[in-house]
Amino acid sequence: MKTNRQQTKDEGEGFAAFIGMDWADQKHDVCLWALDSNQSESSVVKHLPETLREWLNGLRKRFGGRAIAICLEQSRGPLIHALMGYEFVVLYPINPRTLAKYREAFSISRAKDDPTDAALLMELLQKHRDQLRAWKPDSEQTRLIGRLGEDRRKAVNWRTRLSNQLRATLKDYFPQALELVGEELPSTLACDFLLKWPTLEALQKARPESARKFYYGHNCRRGDLIEKRLQLIAQAKALTSDAAIIQSSVMKVQMLVRQLRSLIGDIQKYDQKLAELFPQHPDAVIFQSLPGAGPVLAPRLLSALGSDRSRYLSAAEFQQYVGIAPVTRRSGRSQAVHWRWGCPKFLRQSFHEFAGESVCFCPWAGAYYQQQLGKGNSHHQALRALAFKWIRVIYRCWQNRIPYCETRYLQSLQKRGSTLFKSIAQSSEQPAQSACA
Repeated sequence: MKTNRQQTKDEGEGFAAFIGMDWADQKHDVCLWALDSNQSESSVVKHLPETLREWLNGLRKRFGGRAIAICLEQSRGPLIHALMGYEFVVLYPINPRTLAKYREAFSISRAKDDPTDAALLMELLQKHRDQLRAWKPDSEQTRLIGRLGEDRRKAVNWRTRLSNQLRATLKDYFPQALELVGEELPSTLACDFLLKWPTLEALQKARPESARKFYYGHNCRRGDLIEKRLQLIAQAKALTSDAAIIQSSVMKVQMLVRQLRSLIGDIQKYDQKLAELFPQHPDAVIFQSLPGAGPVLAPRLLSALGSDRSRYLSAAEFQQYVGIAPVTRRSGRSQAVHWRWGCPKFLRQSFHEFAGESVCFCPWAGAYYQQQLGKGNSHHQALRALAFKWIRVIYRCWQNRIPYCETRYLQSLQKRGSTLFKSIAQSSEQPAQSACA
């Protein structure tokens, strides 16, 4: 069986040329070494679709369609999008820190120049290709699900930031609104309420029947809750009468609310699109079977692993790639273990969040989480340890193309005499509320 290094080295054989590209917004510095030449060639390619197409077609013609290896500092972006459509191009994206450390090894002054970086990228590819792995784009369906899931998460983060700003602004002049619209600020009810009545004065001028009709129209129909809110409106006193504070705050609240109102609808569109695409994926049933994954996390976990079973040769390799596996540093008698900084942060976040959700839906996950807390680990340390364990399980299901089965996994724990299995009954009586909150 071939090792990772042997496999990547074999993949790199047969190239007609090695190219290093230092990319930028406007232009890309290129260093090319053809196998039939004794020296490198330097050039600059403008970042224009027509120019890139002309350059790539020139390479195809020059080397007769033979494979060409290109090394660059990214795994996604406009340049990658332009290059991935050419079948004769094999891409080797590297972490920018890899190039930075390689540059510093030969330039103690840390001098940096784009043509020099292109030459170093070409040299990395030419001399250390056995340490690199060619990047192969996943299926279009998988990539679409992955991009939608990541963009949805960014929209949710944006919604959280807007909600925090809105909450802070309301506390400055209209704190009663936080109770009158409920706990969830990013909601249609809250946005419509604040657009209709941005101040306590405007709200108190409205008839109680108008407020009652508003709540009913937004599916808030608990009579006791509505009466409590109407009583609060009648008895409320303004926090401040300073016009400078009120007028500026009203403008800011209305600006934030309009953005939130639009963002709520956009997130719903992401959810609808993912609900349409995800079940059509051939691996969807695997990730739908994971306890706690749900309609949001299941597509994110699917896109994290992808559909290429040869991309990760072991669960440990994937644990390291997503940043869940810890890093050990040893020097002499000293030793330290810390979490991994250089990793795709969104993928690490996806497995971290899934581990937290699984505690509420999976007995062994809840028991394992409690074990980690009992060892003195913090909440997030316990979740990372659980995510580390989950990845081994998910990787096996993914490789074998079978859904996760709780019964089968519990039987394997029992067969091994695992202490985790013995503590499941006890932990099920006392669910981990802190992880589910």
